[in-house]
Amino acid sequence: MKVYNLACPTDHRFEGWFASEADFLAQQDGNILVCPLCDSSGIIRMPSAPHITKSGSSKDTTSTSTELTVASLGGAIEGGKLAGSPSGDVIALTDSDHSHLEAQVQAAFLKGMRELMGASEDVGNSFADEARKIHYKEAPERSIRGQTSLDEAEALRDEGIEIMAVPMLPAFKNTLQ
Repeated sequence: MKVYNLACPTDHRFEGWFASEADFLAQQDGNILVCPLCDSSGIIRMPSAPHITKSGSSKDTTSTSTELTVASLGGAIEGGKLAGSPSGDVIALTDSDHSHLEAQVQAAFLKGMRELMGASEDVGNSFADEARKIHYKEAPERSIRGQTSLDEAEALRDEGIEIMAVPMLPAFKNTLQ
C-alpha cells in the first residue's frame, strides 16, 4: 500500500492511498484523481518524508508508528490526559490504531455534518436574502444553510449577521442526508 501526499491546482492538500506506484500513475495519467474539496483534476504528488529505520535497531519493523501529542488529539483527551497513555503526554499508535483513530474522526465529522444538515433548512442560492430576512425579523427565526458568494458573505458579516462557512465535500454530498 502506498500513501501519498497530494495537491490540486488550487493547493488543496490531501492524502491518497494506492495499491502501488503504478496504480497512482495510471490514475494520475487518466485524470481519475480529483480533489475531494473542489473536484478539480490535475492532481500532483507532493514531497513526503519516508519512514526510515536505523539498521541494527531493536525496534520491530513490521509495524510503523506515529507519535501524536496531546494538543493534536482534541477528542481523544480524557481528563487532561491522552486516552490510553499513562503519562498523557505522547502516545505511539500502530498502523491499525492510527486507522482506527482516523475512522473515528471521520465518523464524528460525518455525524456532526448529518446533524447540521438535519437541523437546518436548505435555502439554496437565496441564502443571503433569507439570512437578511431572518436577521431583520421579516421571516421566522430558524437555522438555514445554502450557498452564497464570498462578497455576499462578507456583506452579511458587515451587517452584523452571523454566518458560518461550512465546506460541502463532494465525496460526502449525497451521504449526509
